[in-house]
Amino acid sequence: MKALYRPLSLLCSVGGGLLASTMLKKFWRRVTGGSKAPKATDRTFPAWQVVAAAAAQGAVVGAVKAAVDRAGAVGYEKVTGAWPGNE
Repeated sequence: MKALYRPLSLLCSVGGGLLASTMLKKFWRRVTGGSKAPKATDRTFPAWQVVAAAAAQGAVVGAVKAAVDRAGAVGYEKVTGAWPGNE
């Protein structure tokens, strides 16, 4: 039964990536008023803003990944009765 979890996990990961991207854009817009977070090679932003954007991205992506993975595991357990990971 745990083999069925792999495709579900992949779909949840893709959805989580899209959700994280959207959340990061909203977060950055709310914090800075800018439309998108700067890239490391963007010369128009100061270094501290580039580093802050990278830190925010890491935090948002990590939190969304954990939330989506946990929700997928809980949903899988409700449907199959088996926990997909280590107990």
